[in-house]
Amino acid sequence: MAKKTNTRKTNTQAGPTIDRVAIVGMGYVGLPLALQFGRCGLNVVGLDIDPSKVNQINQGQSYIKHIRSDDIAALRKAKRFTASTDFSLVKKVGAVIICVPTPLNKNREPDISYITETGKSIAPYLHKGILIVLESTTYPGTTDEDLRAVLEAGSGLKAGIDFHLAFSPEREDPGNPDSKVAQIPKVVGGLTPACLEKASALYSRAIKTIVPVSSCRAAEATKILENTFRGINIALVNELKMVYGAMGIDIWEVIRAAKTKPFGFMAFYPGPGLGGHCIPIDPFYLTWKAREYGQNTRFIELAGEINTSMPDYVIGQLTAALNTRKKAVNGSKVLVLGLAYKPNVDDDRESPSYVLMEKLKNLGAEVCYYDPYVPVIRPTREHPHWAGTHSVAWGRETIQTCDAVLIATNHEAVNYQELADWATCIIDTRNAMAKVKTRPGQVWKA
Repeated sequence: MAKKTNTRKTNTQAGPTIDRVAIVGMGYVGLPLALQFGRCGLNVVGLDIDPSKVNQINQGQSYIKHIRSDDIAALRKAKRFTASTDFSLVKKVGAVIICVPTPLNKNREPDISYITETGKSIAPYLHKGILIVLESTTYPGTTDEDLRAVLEAGSGLKAGIDFHLAFSPEREDPGNPDSKVAQIPKVVGGLTPACLEKASALYSRAIKTIVPVSSCRAAEATKILENTFRGINIALVNELKMVYGAMGIDIWEVIRAAKTKPFGFMAFYPGPGLGGHCIPIDPFYLTWKAREYGQNTRFIELAGEINTSMPDYVIGQLTAALNTRKKAVNGSKVLVLGLAYKPNVDDDRESPSYVLMEKLKNLGAEVCYYDPYVPVIRPTREHPHWAGTHSVAWGRETIQTCDAVLIATNHEAVNYQELADWATCIIDTRNAMAKVKTRPGQVWKA
């Protein structure tokens, strides 16, 4: 825990231990965090504007694949976890943790409206000594400028004097069985030393390692660095995929060999484009904010251009594969295999599969998809017209009627040997067919 360095007396000294916490946003970040706090003995209120999520939680049911209903039901039975749409419950808690989306708008600019609207919703119910922590990934300055202004205006209280304010970036890795909330080090930055101490004390109740930093902005910048690092390195291997492909060299073989080096190399893998709520978005939060300081982020923007161009490269490879069979994309039936943005999850946020489906449809292809974890497409901000579309059934008849199968996500639940036995043409963006017996010319890497 950070050492207290306050030089003046305020109303926001560390104070009593927090035993009741509200978490706003019961999604892929908020729900696992709520369960972890509940397991550690705290009473948790999950706040969300979606009544269906609230109802399912209160019935002990999970709506996220990798989160077990039994875990929710156990905490419900122990009376340590309840969900509600009533934000006035903030009056009864010692801390509020905000875990809401931070997307880009249609102009690819940061949209922090979910943060500010949450701030407006909880501000009337703040009380002296309460701790507010933002976990949503955003640009440096959001917590101590934007969120702080909304909270102070709506409550009449002052951050750092009447209530605590901090930022602690989420580090969820959905679908990774080795990723446990309690074991992932927690970066925490506070508006004041007392704010840092209060936030660190809360998280230390549920998380093994706390990493204090000097400010909210340093904590915000830490998360941006983590995801920008990944985005840039993925762009590098995506570019090398195209360069080496033109040379007749398999990028997957090269990466497999390179990662045997025990130092100075970290393996990243190419794909059909970036997906998820972090890597495709977070670097652009930094590029936008950097302009305010007269700084250019050319490296980040170039990486973004490469990654966002990947669907076009994939479509080009699919077109070439069909051409060898004297077929055009126009009029061909194409199955997109995998709608989720990563393997073994049901999370389809920012999935490149949607971009691929859109491009194929615009080229005149008949498009369908198969994903065992996304049986029907839910409404999305970016691709609302696909809502209600159902996954096709997995089977020989389905596969054999397709002119091409495009592997966009390599779920382990898929039988790739059956795919090889049934499909005539496979475009593989994930190296999923590497260990499968296939026929010459059947698989095209993209």
